[in-house]
Order: sequence, then structure tokens, then C-alpha cells
Amino acid sequence: MSTYGPLLKTPGVGRVIAAQLTARFPFGMLSLAYLLHVEHIFGSYGSAGLVLATTSVGQAIAGPLTSRWMGSWGMRPVLILTSLVALASMGVIAFVLMPLWAYVVIGFIGGLAVPPVQPAVRTIYPKMVTSSQLTPLFSLDASAQELIWVAGPVITTFVATQIGTVEAIVVAMVFLVIGGIWFIASPELGRVRIPRSKRAFGVVLRRPSVVVATLTGLLLIGACAAVEAGVISAFGEGSPNAGIVLAIFAIGSLVGGLAFGHRPIAPNSLWARMLIVFIGLGLATFGTGFWWLAFALLIAGGGIAPALTVMFGSVSATVKFSDTAEAYGWMGTGQLIGAAGGSAVAGFLIDLHGATGGLVVGAAAAFVGVLLPLVAKRWLPDLRGRDASPIPDTEPVVLPT
Repeated sequence: MSTYGPLLKTPGVGRVIAAQLTARFPFGMLSLAYLLHVEHIFGSYGSAGLVLATTSVGQAIAGPLTSRWMGSWGMRPVLILTSLVALASMGVIAFVLMPLWAYVVIGFIGGLAVPPVQPAVRTIYPKMVTSSQLTPLFSLDASAQELIWVAGPVITTFVATQIGTVEAIVVAMVFLVIGGIWFIASPELGRVRIPRSKRAFGVVLRRPSVVVATLTGLLLIGACAAVEAGVISAFGEGSPNAGIVLAIFAIGSLVGGLAFGHRPIAPNSLWARMLIVFIGLGLATFGTGFWWLAFALLIAGGGIAPALTVMFGSVSATVKFSDTAEAYGWMGTGQLIGAAGGSAVAGFLIDLHGATGGLVVGAAAAFVGVLLPLVAKRWLPDLRGRDASPIPDTEPVVLPT
């Protein structure tokens, strides 16, 4: 923990972390809020799932595109435009009664307009700290984002059940407004400019490190989504135990990230950290009792934030600064595909084999997530003794204050 004290004393770091977490917080709430709201209107989880699916498709398409636009138009214009469209789409879904196809269309538009806060903040991090602080900063960021997935669903469930589903979406909108203004107003967004990339869209995927990080992230988040479905199935909708177990899962990630995520990154780091996730999820398949799942998922969670730290650091260190935002956008797309695919496959096996089926899907995805970076370790950088700063572009990127 002594690593993070000096880091948080660096001017702007704590503020930017808090601002970007607040700006991203609504998207830890929105899936559940939309699910409950659309189901309440149509009385069908299938209809709600269709809206969520098209929203996720929109997010997956937009990730690398909006991230790349920040190099052409600047971070603030892209973040302002996408935030306004996303806010409008949330308001329409909350307050306008429409046929199902209209909810699907608005959900898709809202997905396309998700502000690229994560690529933006991870692009400016290298310009805020010293090179030796960059890997710990990635670790702190990956750990802190677990707060989104712990508190977001809890707040959404409470507001939706105790007040109403419209109000649950409105709370997400309030977080988007406050967090968006706070993050967009950050001085760092005015001082750091992403150079316009000279390479064609998608060329960054020729970097093996980007492909490995994107696919491993897909498998990791797919495993987490499958486990979430399995845990909810194990305890049923009316029990608080599912939420408690999933919170423990996220707390394990938070603790793991703070304890281990700052360690030097080597070519073997990614598969080794994914192995922790696999061991925990493998144990989870042997029982669906509360205490057993809590124990197993606490172990599994310990590898999540550290693995994400390796992915972010590996990409940052192997691409040009002008390409980092697009690279992180592709990583986000991979994670969204993983979340959708993990939930879908888990749902199918839960219908056939009960909650254990979902847990098996999670363990299987994590196992492949160990094998992939193990086989591809020669494509991952060795950052022991060096930092994770991006490859510099020829044009300047830090503007005078």
C-alpha cells in the first residue's frame, strides 16, 4: 500500500480517478436498470434482454471508433457530444412509452454514444505521472473500478424496488451529468492532446500485444459474466445472498489489485494472474452453497484487477501514443463481447444443468484465458526494469497550461 500513497499525492491523480469513476458509474447501473424497467413495461425478460443486447452491440461498435475520434477532434468535443446523446437516450427510455422496437433503436443509439471515458483517462495517465508510477496507477485504476460493479447494482436494485424503475434510470443520469462535467472539466484534458493517428482504422490490431490483451480481456469478462449468471441462478431473485457473493467477488479483485497489481510486468505475468482466476472459478464448480462460493470467488477475484493491469500496461508500452485510445477502445469492445457471450452461453447451460452450468462456463473461459497468454507470451512485453509508457509520436502531445 506504500506504493499508492505517493501516487495519490501527485497533483491531479486522485481527482481524475474520482471524476472518471463517477462518469463511468452510470454504466454499472444501466444494464440492470434497463432490464427492470423494460420488463416492468412489457412483462417479459426476453424483451428486456433484447434491448440490453442491442445496447451492448452499440457499445461494442462505438468503442474503437469514438476513441479514435478523440485524436481527430479532441477529447472534450467527443466526450461532450457522446455524453449529451447518451443522456438523451436514457431520458427517452425512462420517460417515453414506446413500442418494443423503439426501445431497441434508442438502446442501440445510446450504446453507440457511451462516452469513451476509459480510453481517455488511460491515454492521459502517462502524461500525469512519472514513468515508474504508471504501472501502479494502472493497478489502482483497475482496482478502483470494482467500486462501480459493487455499488452500481446495489443502488439500482434499491431504487428500482423501493421507488421505481424510472427513478433508477434518473439516478444513473444524475451520475452521468455530475461525473461527466467533473471529468470533462479536468485541466488534464486541456493539457494533453492525442495526436491524429497516421495509420488506418484498425491497423493497431496488427500489434500482437493488442490482440492478446483484447482476447484475454474478452475471456476474463466473459468468465465473470457467466459466474454472475450462475450465482444469481444459485440463490434466486429474492435472496440477498447473490448480491453479497458477487460483492465479495469484486472485493477480491479490489484487494488483489491493490496488493499485487503494482508488481513489475513480465511476459509470464498475464497467464499467471489469469491462473488465479481459473483456480477460484474451478473451485466454485464444486458447490453452490453460500460460504463455498464466497470463498472460491474471493480467490478468483484476486486475479482480476492484476490481470487487467497487465493488459493495460502491455498495450500502453507497445503502441504509439496516438494509437493508445483506439487500442483501449478495441479492448473495451472485446470485454463487451465477452460479457454478452458469457451471459448467453451460461444462460443456456443453466437451463440444462442449473447454476453449476453457469459456473462451469466461467471456469472454462478462464482456463482458455490462461492458455492464450501462455502460448502467446513471446508477444507480450517484459517491463521489468522499464516503464509502461507508450511509444512516443513525433508531434508534441502536452500543451502549455
